[in-house]
Amino acid sequence: MNWAHVHLSLNHLPVVGTFFGVLLLLLALLRRSEELKRVSLGVFVLTALLALPVYFTGEPAQKVVEHLPDVTEPLIEEHEDAALFALLMAGGAGVVALAGLILFRRAERLPGWIVGAVWSYPSRQVD
Repeated sequence: MNWAHVHLSLNHLPVVGTFFGVLLLLLALLRRSEELKRVSLGVFVLTALLALPVYFTGEPAQKVVEHLPDVTEPLIEEHEDAALFALLMAGGAGVVALAGLILFRRAERLPGWIVGAVWSYPSRQVD
């Protein structure tokens, strides 16, 4: 197994995590469930953490594939730009979610602005 395999094995985890977190957050809002809101925020924290090894295995994976046919420098640069954007969005959502979980761990209800702030990050990833 080489770095390209590792990168490809990991790279779907943040995507699936973000999708799962959004679905959980939607369900939490529909059911008005504070517990599900907290679980969904936890999923966003976990997704942000999973995005780190995905991003940092990209450079070693590039060294494996850059000499393959049909792999061009502009294509790699475009992929790197998209990866950095995705890392920043996942990281931003994770930081906001973690801050909300820590700051309001004893609160009966999470403030709506925390949920709204976390919600805004995944929606930017899709644009």
